[in-house]
Amino acid sequence: MKAKIYQITDLRNRRFVFKDRDHAGLVLADMLRPFYEKSPNTLVLGIPSGGVPVAIQISSKLELPLDLLIIRKIPVPGNPEAGMGALTLSGEMFLNEDLIYHLGITPEQIEGQLQRVRQELRRRNDLFRKGRPDPDLHQKTVIIADDGLASGFTTLAAIRTCKNKGAMKVVVAAPTGSQTAITRLSLEADEIFCANIRSGQYYAVAEAYRNWYDLDEEEVIDRLKKAHAL
Repeated sequence: MKAKIYQITDLRNRRFVFKDRDHAGLVLADMLRPFYEKSPNTLVLGIPSGGVPVAIQISSKLELPLDLLIIRKIPVPGNPEAGMGALTLSGEMFLNEDLIYHLGITPEQIEGQLQRVRQELRRRNDLFRKGRPDPDLHQKTVIIADDGLASGFTTLAAIRTCKNKGAMKVVVAAPTGSQTAITRLSLEADEIFCANIRSGQYYAVAEAYRNWYDLDEEEVIDRLKKAHAL
């Protein structure tokens, strides 16, 4: 399968194109509107934390139900900002085997990181979703929203999780993404909406935003409450 890719060509390879995540979510909502506004059997799943503002804007503007998909990257030992894969709340694991081999990461190191990530997944589900069971995705169209696609492994985990839960169609919606991630995800998703695709050796999600900061948990909770999603 090869996903259909939607982008804004005027934004390709540009930096600092969005004011913030809310603005980026509005841009994505406009891209998605002709296809999914008030679409039946469709819901938006945001990936916390950065994907929450993006998902809220899409959900609000398209009048679609909103929920969260609790997924975490598996950090590289000694470098918590870098990821060597992703783990889902239900226990599905996706590893970047090439990176693990290149860095010489041992199975014992991987298991140590997995134990910490499992605990964090449970904690975040309790915090952001009050421990609710996963939403029913059977025969539904799912729009997975995040604030950017760097390697794409977290989103890859999200796509496969949705498919395993019976989703009929999986759409990825991210304001910005590397060409590497888009290529990787195009083999798994049905459609990808990414306004700002950037190619080249170096890529950072933050460079798509003029106002970039890490969302703390209190802000995520506050935004979800205001969106009546918590």
